[in-house]
Amino acid sequence: MAISINIQNTPNPNSIKINTDQTIFEGPSSTSLKSGDATEHPLAIALLAIEGIDNIFGIRDFVTVSKTSDAEWDTILPQVEKAFEEVYA
Repeated sequence: MAISINIQNTPNPNSIKINTDQTIFEGPSSTSLKSGDATEHPLAIALLAIEGIDNIFGIRDFVTVSKTSDAEWDTILPQVEKAFEEVYA
């Protein structure tokens, strides 16, 4: 099932918040992962595989994606959108 995403800027220029129209992280607790952490969550795997992404934080229907300071959003955002498309196709 396709997913709808809404990307929002945050006060931190190295982080963006992505709201979705579906639950992407089940359960009452949050998910916080850094690049290189082990996980079985398909979206987390796809996001953390993108060069320049440092960590993610997600709960229920949103995820905050943080990049390294030297990475550029212009390069990363298309890959983030593609990760959502591929995981939730």
